Amino acid sequence: MTPVHTAIASVGRALNSFHPLSMPRLARGHYRRESVAWACLSLGVAAVESGVTGVIARNVFDGVVDEPTLNFAVAILAGATAFGNIASFFWAGLSQGRHKIRFLVGLQAATMILVALVAAASASAWGLLLLTMATVCARLCWSGVVTLRSTVWRANYPRQVRARMSGKITTIQALLIALSSFIIGWSVSVSPVAWRPLYLVVAAAGLVGTFVYRGMRMRGHKALLAAENSGEGAGAFRLSPLHSLRILAEDRKFRGYMICMFLFGTGNLMVTAPLVIVLKTQFQLDPFASILITSSIPFLLMPFSIPFWSKLLDRVHIIEFRAVHGWSFVASIAAVLLGSVLGLTWLLWVSAVLQGIAFGGGVLGWNLGHLDFAPPEKASLYMGVHVTLTGIRGLFAPLLAVGVYQGLEEWREGTGGWVFAVCLVLSVAGALGFMRMRRALTGPGHDSQFTEGPPVQSSGAG
Repeated sequence: MTPVHTAIASVGRALNSFHPLSMPRLARGHYRRESVAWACLSLGVAAVESGVTGVIARNVFDGVVDEPTLNFAVAILAGATAFGNIASFFWAGLSQGRHKIRFLVGLQAATMILVALVAAASASAWGLLLLTMATVCARLCWSGVVTLRSTVWRANYPRQVRARMSGKITTIQALLIALSSFIIGWSVSVSPVAWRPLYLVVAAAGLVGTFVYRGMRMRGHKALLAAENSGEGAGAFRLSPLHSLRILAEDRKFRGYMICMFLFGTGNLMVTAPLVIVLKTQFQLDPFASILITSSIPFLLMPFSIPFWSKLLDRVHIIEFRAVHGWSFVASIAAVLLGSVLGLTWLLWVSAVLQGIAFGGGVLGWNLGHLDFAPPEKASLYMGVHVTLTGIRGLFAPLLAVGVYQGLEEWREGTGGWVFAVCLVLSVAGALGFMRMRRALTGPGHDSQFTEGPPVQSSGAG
């Protein structure tokens, strides 16, 4: 077989791996509908990704408002993806005992309407406010989608293929987010207003995905709703973030995992806002190149690492997974630090590639990791805790990063890039924490609490 034939065969195998026939028989119908729905929704969600809205704000509103105000607006936009998750406890509580698919569809539609609203943001101070508020509100709604989606996945897909299925869906999403952000970035470089009609187009595509998702079914749905309505603490959780504290207090292993995630995630979430600023002020890159680095390249490269990470996650506990995966983010931040301090643009492109590799595992661990701790009837609650804590660090991490950046610049012009050293220290601390937890997991006399209970399909098939 010639190299050309080998390459064609490899591409064919890769494409066939996304076919519904690659999934277990009982999961094929769910997977087919989900793959179409999330593909359409991804086009709209890309428009409110941190790397996209942050770059739009920093370039379109440059000179419209004063520099510190614009930088902190960029910080809010950079953190919106994570900060939106602060409402997770609200959505998890509000959804208890309610029809999960209908609830998800409502949140998906609200997200796309808010994406369309961004198109109305004019080049003024009020326009910047509208862009910021619409983006934050869209991410608040999307956090509910992410929180409840994991519950549907747990019900419909067996544990041994769940990461593989999630990897396929995530790959489709990543490619379309990369495509959407690529086109939006190009439009911003062409004209300061050309991006606005594109927001209407991608929002309409997202609404098509919402319509497709309406036909989803969830295995064991009635039994799950009954368990949620009668389960211990179900009512107490409604609309109460204090229940998050109870879960953390009662589950020692999950609490340790969340502490490490908080350190690790804070370092990661601090990077985007100062990176967007540095790309514009220090490296003088145009919006197209900036969006390529902050969004398009990482999302485009995610699919290449997802198969490796999904195979690893299917075999090991989430703590073992994080002990390996965490260092990919450390490498990416180290490249950003060296690139900004030494003034080497090529290292920023390297960091984008490394971030894409890290994202591939990060999105799997983030969506599925809590399921290695949670009982089936509390999957949404555990995800709610996890996502809410992500929202808390998303609230302060970018603002902290911009504050440190501006403080360094005021102390000595050109030293703002050292803010990435703070990001690196926090990320390393979290990665070391995962390694310490892995020793407790795999060493002699390890705690059986780390092991997930009966196979998920037994409860999901109800």
